Amino acid sequence: MTFAVAVTFVVLAAVIAGLTLTRVSPDMVLLGGLAALLVAGVLTPAEAFGGFSNEGLATIAALFIVAEGLRRTGGVNFVGLKLLGRPSSLTAAQLRLMAPVAGLSAFLNNTPVVAMMMPLVSDWARRQNLSVSKLLLPLSYASILGGLVTLVGTSTTLVVNGLMLATPGQDGFAMFDIAWVGIPVAVVGLIYVPIASKWLLPDRRPVHTQLADPREYVVEMVVQDSSPIVGMSIEDAGLRSLPGMYLMEIQRDEDVVVAVEPSTRMQANDRLMFVGIVESVVDLQKVPGLMPAPDQLFKVNNPRSHRCLIEAVVGRGRLAGLTVREAKFRTHYNAVIIAVSRDGERVKKKVGDIRLQSGDMLLIEGHTSFVDTQRNSREFLLVSSVEDSTPVTHERAWIARALMLLMVVLAATELTSMLKAACIAGGGMVAFRCLRPSHAKRAIDLSVLLGIGAGLGIGVAMDRSGAAAFVATALVESAGTNPYVALATIYVVTTILANLITTQAAAVLVFPVALATAQGLGVNFMPFALSLTVAAAAAFATPVGYQTNLMVYGPGGYRSSDFLRIGAPLSVLVWITTVITAPLAFPF
Repeated sequence: MTFAVAVTFVVLAAVIAGLTLTRVSPDMVLLGGLAALLVAGVLTPAEAFGGFSNEGLATIAALFIVAEGLRRTGGVNFVGLKLLGRPSSLTAAQLRLMAPVAGLSAFLNNTPVVAMMMPLVSDWARRQNLSVSKLLLPLSYASILGGLVTLVGTSTTLVVNGLMLATPGQDGFAMFDIAWVGIPVAVVGLIYVPIASKWLLPDRRPVHTQLADPREYVVEMVVQDSSPIVGMSIEDAGLRSLPGMYLMEIQRDEDVVVAVEPSTRMQANDRLMFVGIVESVVDLQKVPGLMPAPDQLFKVNNPRSHRCLIEAVVGRGRLAGLTVREAKFRTHYNAVIIAVSRDGERVKKKVGDIRLQSGDMLLIEGHTSFVDTQRNSREFLLVSSVEDSTPVTHERAWIARALMLLMVVLAATELTSMLKAACIAGGGMVAFRCLRPSHAKRAIDLSVLLGIGAGLGIGVAMDRSGAAAFVATALVESAGTNPYVALATIYVVTTILANLITTQAAAVLVFPVALATAQGLGVNFMPFALSLTVAAAAAFATPVGYQTNLMVYGPGGYRSSDFLRIGAPLSVLVWITTVITAPLAFPF
């Protein structure tokens, strides 16, 4: 064992320990490991930081912008939430999520599928009062499992196919050759994850949802003529599934419906009176064709895409003692009061008739600069913006959907690379004002990109130092001459490397070993090729093995041990399924 191999193993062990045993963010742990390898001389600067110029990394950055454009226009949320529906249990929720994601990932690269689904799943989890940590890892696993069904599902499959075509005497995979193994593997995974996650996945919720002091507002919304929810029942429109909010009454012309039944169908110009917490007011903003009712809202100068929701506490200045109507809020602040909360409870009056008192909490819609300009005003004791409350620009949803479809078609037909397709779609989102440049910039999650880039660098160290070859050779030599034992060993070697470095690197490293083993035994190479492909792509046990795992790592609040706890048994099940089905589909 050389010095470089020894140092690489030590650093890799330290990184795994840091990811598993500490609360340090994964990107910092991975960057620390990369820095150690650079300082020790295992990697040159070009090799260490080459991962940050990786095409896959740039693709993910562009996909964050595409996903943000879809989210800010409601391009997938309303339809997606309707398709996901209202599951009766966590198991039902996971199946509703995993089955369609696996189907999509069979024909689309799984990375953009996860990027586009993550914000939708987070929103859905909150609406259904489910822990997002119970859903995001199943989302990643479903995308990996679905990608194993066709040749184009994952880039790892394409890498192995390219290596086969470059080998004299070997044919590549047909479109559905891998499905002989991939479909049974996907079925096993889709059964295992919902069952095992009850005990093996954590139930972690954001601290603010546990400790927040809920302030209750009365919010009046009007159904616009063009709204797609016209004619729908309250339940079908998803207006009964908002956490912390209920529909108090409907004002329809001169009539008032006070005991609103779930089957009540909405009509244009209905005025809906909701009672609930501010987070659910944000959800109301995302329903297409549902607008805050105060008439002065439509006289505010700024376009709604430049506005957000703001909470402000009334001070002892001019506003105290005036009604909302007398305060002429739009004239003085170019903003409008949507609702008022007093001592944490709703004020039972029309918004315009409420007489303001010092200490009242106002829910305001105004320009994003309102917080900065009024932070030190004597009129308000406290001013803060509500997170993620910019109104959704539903009128541009069709543009966002068209750009997403264009990206999928360009990539699926191989008219251009996934990176170029994502850049075209991301640039189009900004150019056609589906989101503002500042939103696009904030949408890119640097912690995810830094973690992936550092993980790629550590993978290069495993390759360059000879550590990967050292492990592969030692394990394969122990297999003997039995083709089934050799096949099982090749799978184990590949999946260990895939979970420690990257899937593509693992496939490239083990391919010549697998080929030599099959030739030495005088057997058909196809079962080995299938086993190698599945083992490389099915990296379930660590967050660094597959980029979709890293994408959900931070947002799901996971630790490295969570992946090992649920992913290791899944890896064993997939291993057994593959070793059995590959020789059945293509005999030795």
